[in-house]
Amino acid sequence: MKLRFTFAYVMSVMLSFSVSAQQWRAEVDRLMDNGEFARASAYMKSLPKAVRQADAVQIDSLNQIMARIRKDFNITPEQGRKMIAERVPDVTDEQIARWKEKRQLEVMNIDGREWWFRKAIRNLWLLGDEFSATAERQDDGYQRNHKYYLEAMQCPADVNGVRDWRKVNITFSLSVNADVIPAGETLRVWMPLPYENMRQRNIRFISGNHPVTFSEGSKHHTVYMEAVTVKGQPTLFEYTFSYEVAERHLCQQDVLALLKPYDTESETYRRFTASEAPHMILSDRIHKLALELVGDETNPVLQASKIYNWISGKFPWAGAREYSTLANIPEYVLLNNHGDCGQVALLYISLVRSLGIPARWESGWMIHPHEVNWHDWAETYFEGVGWVPTDPSFGRGVYGTPMNDYFATGIDVYRMASNEGVGDKLSPPKKFIRSETVDFQPGEVEWSGGNLYYDCWKSHLTVNSITSIR
Repeated sequence: MKLRFTFAYVMSVMLSFSVSAQQWRAEVDRLMDNGEFARASAYMKSLPKAVRQADAVQIDSLNQIMARIRKDFNITPEQGRKMIAERVPDVTDEQIARWKEKRQLEVMNIDGREWWFRKAIRNLWLLGDEFSATAERQDDGYQRNHKYYLEAMQCPADVNGVRDWRKVNITFSLSVNADVIPAGETLRVWMPLPYENMRQRNIRFISGNHPVTFSEGSKHHTVYMEAVTVKGQPTLFEYTFSYEVAERHLCQQDVLALLKPYDTESETYRRFTASEAPHMILSDRIHKLALELVGDETNPVLQASKIYNWISGKFPWAGAREYSTLANIPEYVLLNNHGDCGQVALLYISLVRSLGIPARWESGWMIHPHEVNWHDWAETYFEGVGWVPTDPSFGRGVYGTPMNDYFATGIDVYRMASNEGVGDKLSPPKKFIRSETVDFQPGEVEWSGGNLYYDCWKSHLTVNSITSIR
C-alpha cells in the first residue's frame, strides 16, 4: 500500500510538471486575448491541484485582471448609444461604426458579447473628429499653469537649472471601507512618499496614526502601515510629511553647449538604453518609427526634442484603461492614437532608448494650486549634463506656444515625485497582485485573503501648505 501511494504521488507530481512544461499560461493568454474569459477561468480551475497550489498567486492575478477588464468594459452598446444620443440625437450606425474603426470609441468583445469602455463616451467628446472644435480638452488645465512656470523662471537658478525652492506640507490618507474583510483581520497598506533627488530634499516624516515602515530598495518610495479591522467601522491610515521641492529647467541651447559623447560602457548608459519588459520593449517597430521621426538628425538632444514634439502634437489626452490590463502600453498608444500622461511617457522612453538615448520613468503627484492629481513623466540623460526632466504630456498643453520646449528639458515646482521606475516590488513585499502593476500613486492594500481593489477603499492627498524658501 505504501509503495502504491508513493507511486501515485510521484505520478501526480509528474503530471504537474507536465502541465507546467506545456505552458498552461500560454493557453490562458491565448483565451484572454480572444476575449474568452469564461473559458480561461474554467481552464485554470481544471488544472491539477498541485499546479493550482504552486501557481495560486499567478492564477489569482490572471482572474483579477479579467475582473478588472470587465469593470473597465461595462457599458452595453444599447446603453452607450443612448448616452451618445443625449448629445447627438441623430447619431447613426455609420457614425458609431466609424468611431469604432478609428478607435475613438473603444470596445471589446468578451465571451461573445460586445462591451464598451466605461470612459468611452467621455473620451469620444475628446477624440471624435466631429467634436474637436468644441472639446473641453485636458490641455486647458496645463494652459492655466503658465503663470506659475513663468513666475518660477524669474528666480535665479543654480548651475543645474534648479530654482524657486518651496517647502511643502502634505497629509495623505487612505480609508478602507467597513466590513470588506472580516473583523479582526490585518490590513497591509502601502502609500507614497517623496524621495531625495536634484529637485527634492529634506524629506521629513512628521506623524502617522499607525506604526510606520519606510521602503528600502524599491523604485516605489512608500510608507507602510498595518491595522486590524473592527466590525462596522472603516479603517483609516493617515500620515503627514514635509519636503522641499524646486523647479528645474535648462534651455535647449545650454544643454547643447554642455553635451558630450555618450560613455556607452557606463552602467547608466547600458541600463537605460535597454528594453525593460513589459512596457519598454525596443522592438523593430519602435526603432523604425524613431528613425523615421528623427530623419537625418544625429544630435541626441535634437533627436529627443523631435520625438517629444511629435508625441506632444499627435496624441491627445483621453481617460485610460487600467494599466494592469494592458500587455504593452506604448503599442496601445500607437494603436489607439491617444494616451494619458503615463502612456505617452512610456512611449517617449521607448522611442528615445531605441536610438541609444538613456531615458527613465518618474512619477507621483501634481500639486498645482488648482489641481492635485496623479501624474507621470520621464527623465532624459545627456552626457555632460546628467538627467533632465521631460514631460511629454504637459508638453501637449503648451505645444505650438512660446513655451513649446519648456517640458522637453524642464519641469515645474508643483510636483511630488515618489517613483523612479515602474512595476517594481513593493517594500516590504506584497504577496498578491497590485491594483496598479505599473505605477504607484493612490496606494496599495491587501490582507491574507488577497488584494483589495480600488472599489474597497479610497485615498486622498491634501496639500496643507506651500511656502517659498528665500
